[in-house]
Parts: sequence; structure tokens; C-alpha cells
Amino acid sequence: MFTHVMIGSNDLEQARRFYDATFAALGGKPGEVDERGRLIYLHEGDRLMITKPIDGGPATAANGGTIGISAASHDQVLAWHVAGTEHGGTAIESPPSERPNGSFVAYLRDPDGNKLTVRSQPTK
Repeated sequence: MFTHVMIGSNDLEQARRFYDATFAALGGKPGEVDERGRLIYLHEGDRLMITKPIDGGPATAANGGTIGISAASHDQVLAWHVAGTEHGGTAIESPPSERPNGSFVAYLRDPDGNKLTVRSQPTK
């Protein structure tokens, strides 16, 4: 259904440090910069793009919005959370934890305030 998710940033270099670190924790590659200066992260067929707003105004985080990212394991969720907090992210909600359905999740805000979550599937 989606081709990509695009979020705004006021500091693309800070965003690059954060997202390079968090995607590396999930087995992903560093972001690439396209001809318009946007950061692009490709992971398991999905695409996250980060840009300065084209209207010239400041980037702001969505109120009520969350971007969900898949992880292969509980260990990747934990590594993502550590990488994010070490690279300008802020831990929010509960600590990384298992949910009643058996999935394992963690939440962060990126340096621009965008809310992110990473989840691994329930173990069987």
C-alpha cells in the first residue's frame, strides 16, 4: 500500500547519525542522499525518507503519529533502542518490553521529535 514514509528534519546531519545508528542495529545500511539532498533508508523493501521541509518552514513531529519498524528479534529491538538513545534519541513510553501478545517493542523520539517504535514478532 505505501511506497515510502517521509518525515521532516531541521538538522539532516543529526538525523543521519541517529538513523544510520538505529538502522545498523537492525541490520540495515547507512542512508543515501538523493539529488534533492534527502536522506533515504532502504530496508527489507521499505523506504524511509528524511528531508528539510520544502516550504522552508521548520520541521515538526506529528501529534499522534508513530512510525513502526520491524525487527528480526528481541535482541535487535534492544540494540535499536540503545543505538537510538546514544545518537540523540529520547526513550519514551515504557522501557523495551514484551507485550501481552508476545511481541517485543521499544519506543523512541528521534532528534526532531518524530515518534518511532520497533517491534519483533512473538516468539513461539
